[in-house]
Amino acid sequence: MTSESGSVEAFDAVDVIRAKRDGGELSDEQVDWVIDAYTRGAVAEEQMSALAMAVLLNGMSRREVSRWTAAMVASGERLDWSALDRPTTDKHSTGGVGDKITLALAPTVAACGAAVPQLSGRGLGHTGGTLDKLESIPGWSATLSVAQMRAQLRDVGAVVCAAGAELAPADRRLYALRDVTGTVESVPLIASSIMSKKIAEGTGALVLDVKVGTGAFIGDVDTARELATTMVGLGSDAGVRTVALLTAMDTPLGLTAGNALEVGEAVDVLAGGGPDDVVELTITLAREMLAAAGLHSGKDPADALRDGSAMDVWRRLVRAQGGDPDATLPRAAETHAVLAPADGVLTRLDARAVGVAAWRLGAGRSRKEDPVQPGAGVELHVKPGALARGGEPLLTLHTDEPERFPVPSRRWPARTRSLRQGRGRTCRRWCSTEWRTEALPAPGARSR
Repeated sequence: MTSESGSVEAFDAVDVIRAKRDGGELSDEQVDWVIDAYTRGAVAEEQMSALAMAVLLNGMSRREVSRWTAAMVASGERLDWSALDRPTTDKHSTGGVGDKITLALAPTVAACGAAVPQLSGRGLGHTGGTLDKLESIPGWSATLSVAQMRAQLRDVGAVVCAAGAELAPADRRLYALRDVTGTVESVPLIASSIMSKKIAEGTGALVLDVKVGTGAFIGDVDTARELATTMVGLGSDAGVRTVALLTAMDTPLGLTAGNALEVGEAVDVLAGGGPDDVVELTITLAREMLAAAGLHSGKDPADALRDGSAMDVWRRLVRAQGGDPDATLPRAAETHAVLAPADGVLTRLDARAVGVAAWRLGAGRSRKEDPVQPGAGVELHVKPGALARGGEPLLTLHTDEPERFPVPSRRWPARTRSLRQGRGRTCRRWCSTEWRTEALPAPGARSR
């Protein structure tokens, strides 16, 4: 095959596509060539689209995925933190609603003796992005050079920033292509996309938080376990100590979904408070990160949250990246409370429905170039299992544009059905998307 520049290519893209289309395995040389040629532009977008679809339909062997990931890492720079005086460890979440864990986790782990080189992304669709959340802090910047990252890891112990263009450029192109060609769901391509960036990041250890449930990109445990197993293998192949946890994402994490709203909640956790589920997951992941880095003794993450050392690292991290940790976080100009129509117990709160509402209120984006509202989002007042009194708020919607309220609000009041309550009185079961409240017996009534 001859490229547009006139040079002779080692393989023909059509032959590579046919091989995978027909259920065959690609050789190491074919994988190396197709990733390199695609990055150079010698493989056309439509050809890579066809190959991605063949991978989606026919899968990849363990060897193929490992080689594919290594080729994407080799398409750019691999960072090296070996000169630091402490081990490096990082965490990756596959995404969920209200997932503000990184904000408290990175400072906590740094306070316990590890360095955390966290390269994060922005949100797309119903899941929020760590960088969007941090950029709601006045002055904070996500853009750092490698030299600045190295200095901050040395002086602060943690950095959270955007990945540079030199890291896994092949994945950047392929990720955008998969998003518009219906090939996002391929486990080999998901795993290689995530792990190529994390391996290129240069961390010595990695903990994967694989979300499962309605608010995650993966809804079933079997697929989540397959993805986790694949990624752990890829990390091991690249010399990165990797472990994975499967965590539930049927209900939002914490009590907020939005950007500044979640930053405020993360600061509460760093101050020794915050919702129990956020605190529990932060401590669990921090302990796993420290163990993966070989730090089996020393300060426990729970102590770092209690004694204020994690908060100290947070404040230094924010300042190092141009932010003001004492600044007032942005607040939305408009709010709208969704009230419980009667006394009841909340039995289900669908994470995806909350995430979609936050997105439509302005906290998220449909396209990468779309702006976000820092103060927009959803504030929860009741979680499943809790009492909801009639007339009291179940949640509060936040946005700068009140015309956005009708869109999510239309999704809240949905189907109703009758229930028996107390002494034979009829009440209504109120459903808002996946919200359900069950009526409580009237005072003095006998239970049946």
